[in-house]
Amino acid sequence: MSKETKDKKKKLALHWKILIGMGLGVLFSLLLLTTSWGSSMTTIKVKGEDFAISNAELFVRNWIKPFGNMFINALKLIAVPLILGSLIKGVSDLKDISKLSKMGVRTILTYLATTLIAVSIGLMIVNIVQPGKTITQETRENLIENYSGEAGKRIESAAEQKENGPLRALEDLIPDNIFNAATDNGNMLQVIVFAIFFGVGLILIPIDKSGPVKAFFDGFNEVILKLIDLIMLVAPIGVFALMAGLVVESPSQDLFVALLWYAISVVIGLLFMIAVYVLLVWIFTKRTPKFFLNGISPAQLLAFSTSSSAATLPVTMERVEEHLGVKEEVTSFVLPIGATINMDGTSLYQAVAAIFIAQAFGMDLDLYAQLGIIATATLASIGSAAVPGAGMVMLVIVLAQAGIPEAGLALIFAIDRPLDMLRTTVNVTGDAAVSMLIAKSVDKLGDPQVKDWDDHYKKEA
Repeated sequence: MSKETKDKKKKLALHWKILIGMGLGVLFSLLLLTTSWGSSMTTIKVKGEDFAISNAELFVRNWIKPFGNMFINALKLIAVPLILGSLIKGVSDLKDISKLSKMGVRTILTYLATTLIAVSIGLMIVNIVQPGKTITQETRENLIENYSGEAGKRIESAAEQKENGPLRALEDLIPDNIFNAATDNGNMLQVIVFAIFFGVGLILIPIDKSGPVKAFFDGFNEVILKLIDLIMLVAPIGVFALMAGLVVESPSQDLFVALLWYAISVVIGLLFMIAVYVLLVWIFTKRTPKFFLNGISPAQLLAFSTSSSAATLPVTMERVEEHLGVKEEVTSFVLPIGATINMDGTSLYQAVAAIFIAQAFGMDLDLYAQLGIIATATLASIGSAAVPGAGMVMLVIVLAQAGIPEAGLALIFAIDRPLDMLRTTVNVTGDAAVSMLIAKSVDKLGDPQVKDWDDHYKKEA
């Protein structure tokens, strides 16, 4: 065994590092609060007024929490470039605008429909379970006090919205200046519209003209994905700082009970979504749930272990084509698009997370705000990169659009990795289900034709 192989085996997986960072952050703050120095109070002046604060909270706020804030800022920093790079690449990969006519339009509309269903299921479950409401009033008041600036922005935005006309939301989708739109994460819908428009334009011009531009955005997208990798390397430190700040600012057990209910809400929603896929396949293709799940299960397991639908794509295509009976011309078109724009599990999680964070901060989102979350999560999923951790970046977009404090990510980041594994499994399952639906609609769904690994060798012999 080579030294390089041994080093890889010894290397701890990122999700374990994040969990350890979370645990150490909580433990550090709890231990600090139990010391006589940490629990003693000191007086500080804020805008000329005296406030009593524990030494532990003052120390964490000044020397620990800034690292968590820098991590949050890094996630927000990468959001606009990620949308532009991945979405322009995804749309331009269609190559031929005529493909959008029959199979293309059906594919995109079906993906959007399943995403709408996923987000709606997530909103329904989180509004029923209300995990954020389990937090006590005292803890909630502390959270609101700590992030009063963000809450004030939310109130101002709500007041401005009342003065707008009924079509203002539609009007705001079209930016008058893309550079201005790209400077504010709250205008992310405008960036998404521009990226789609730009991608379509790339398809419609000659290949000798579009080639260099497309090559640039392909390379640009790869750079952004690598930057996400780099940001995720410091995720354990960021989570440590965020959780340490969270505990000292709101040292309450009910917060962690709420976190458990949040995770349960996400898992229930994801299970519901898989049931929807199975039901759609059963109704429209007449293939049994056992047939579908047995055919796609290896891809599901790979998606679960890698948390990347892009890494799973080769296996997904092989299973859908050979074991589910979808013809190659359908799998080669539908599944790569799905790996780019179909993020049903991620969209469902974003809906649950956004409402949970809003509930934790005592924010009551009206129907209009929740419809906005549906629209934003659906469109943001189109540009969500098929790599681990990208869902958290997209959640920043959803939170910003809804006016929910992005700092609330500290509430959910610690358990994001296991939930990421589950929602990636749902994403891949959705890709397979939609490919079967599209194949059936264009008469390209046949019987499975499983190939052995040595088929080529047998033919040569």
